[in-house]
Amino acid sequence: MTYSAVLPCCTEYLYFSNDHIEVRNSNIVTKLIFKELQSNTNRMAQFQEVMRQQLESSMYADLEKLLSTAKGAEAEVSKKDFEGFRKLFHRFLQVKGPSVEWSKINRPPEDSIQPYDKIKAKGLPDNIADSLNKLVVVKLNGGLGTSMGCKGPKSLISVRNENTFLDLTVQQIEHLNKTYNADVPLVLMNSFNTNDDTKKILQKYRHHRVKIHTFNQSRYPRINKESLLPVAKDMAMTGENADVWYPPGHGDIYASFYNSGLLEQLIAEGKEYIFVSNIDNLGATVDLYILNHLVSQPNGKRCEFIMEVTDKTRADVKGGTLIQYDGKLRLLEIAQVPKAHVDEFKSVTKFKIFNTNNLWISLSAIKRLQEQNAMDMEIIVNPKTLDGGLNVIQLETAVGAAIKCFENALGINVPRSRFLPVKTTSDLLLVMSNLYSLEAGCLTMSERREFPTTPHVKLGSSFTKVQEYLTRFESIPDMLELDHLTVSGDVTFGKHVSLKGTVIIIANHGDRIDIPAGSMLENKIVSGNLRILDH
Repeated sequence: MTYSAVLPCCTEYLYFSNDHIEVRNSNIVTKLIFKELQSNTNRMAQFQEVMRQQLESSMYADLEKLLSTAKGAEAEVSKKDFEGFRKLFHRFLQVKGPSVEWSKINRPPEDSIQPYDKIKAKGLPDNIADSLNKLVVVKLNGGLGTSMGCKGPKSLISVRNENTFLDLTVQQIEHLNKTYNADVPLVLMNSFNTNDDTKKILQKYRHHRVKIHTFNQSRYPRINKESLLPVAKDMAMTGENADVWYPPGHGDIYASFYNSGLLEQLIAEGKEYIFVSNIDNLGATVDLYILNHLVSQPNGKRCEFIMEVTDKTRADVKGGTLIQYDGKLRLLEIAQVPKAHVDEFKSVTKFKIFNTNNLWISLSAIKRLQEQNAMDMEIIVNPKTLDGGLNVIQLETAVGAAIKCFENALGINVPRSRFLPVKTTSDLLLVMSNLYSLEAGCLTMSERREFPTTPHVKLGSSFTKVQEYLTRFESIPDMLELDHLTVSGDVTFGKHVSLKGTVIIIANHGDRIDIPAGSMLENKIVSGNLRILDH
């Protein structure tokens, strides 16, 4: 008896008989002799393995074709990128189910997540510059501002007093270097989407007391969901190839940092740790107490990785959390959770903390793990639909997922103020308001606010794009006493508006609400139609 099956690659065929499987395509004919593997289970396993091998073979052949179209320096960079992609694709094909067994998840031991106050109680050394001179600040700068309606790198969006995310970062580090007579450099991990625009803008910081380095994230090919082959036909990035490449998540930092040669250079300069964070997290500033905790450890027990976590609220239920798994501290993301346990994962009573993505990592440990090929991070499969309707997948990794690979890893439960991301115009309204004061690039909650919690702000779709959002506020309202703000529909705010307590403003479709200049709204619901017309 003989029967056949078509592989997803479309050009390969499998022929089964009682004693072998034969794989045929235009290039190869492969026979796999069964010998004693006669059971259906073993045949299926054999079939799956043949499929994996064929998919890998087809993928590798396509990658080689792509590389043959690269020119000059691009060819060498792309070759290194594709080496990383091949490893990721190989691991993707090996995955046979959830990356965690729910029954093996345990709460982390108490001493593995330290309260920030305990770290702070150790105080600071006499010579802070010695500690700072061992540090490098790394900002993840691969994202575009498209979700907020902006072109170019997100880091170049103005967020406060005409200062961009990048301006504030440079001001923070320059202040440290001047205050303590230190040499803390800034490193930006760019992507192919942000590199050119970022490099142009760096000219403006030439006279600041901050050394700025950049390196590029890898460029990986998007994969056709059906064929599991690259969509790209050559290495070009314009025209029909404009959306066939992607930067593979911030977990790529380890390989791309190492491949750039910058990691080795910084180690040679005496640097020991990097402080990594998202450039849009305005709370992620250098903390001298955490740094001191790192550099003051005895050599044999040096902590190689610190993850800053903070208490979870109902707004953070999807954030990754720390667990104990197979005797190691490990990051658990919602994508890894079996569907039956998602509600349990979102519980703020069982999983009380979440990852801020503020990370402190040993440079020498990154070097060791890269050279040992021991950096193990769970694969995130990110489905996308291209403009033409083609379904693709992106294989990504998260930087925090590597925590399990490092020695003496630790979580520190930090104040919520160290997590101040700006992902939407709702977040932007908060950081532009009088809730925060700005000094030396750092935003801190105003002392005039009587309680430390941040108001919950939800602006509707009319406010999504930054430019439109800005036209709807003649000036940013006073929000010192605000708890909750919801705005929906065509709404504008005049100058010197004050919002207190819970304020809900809803303009129905076709209606418009203009909040008059000087208005004070306290615990109010405003709806219907309110127009203020000039005469």
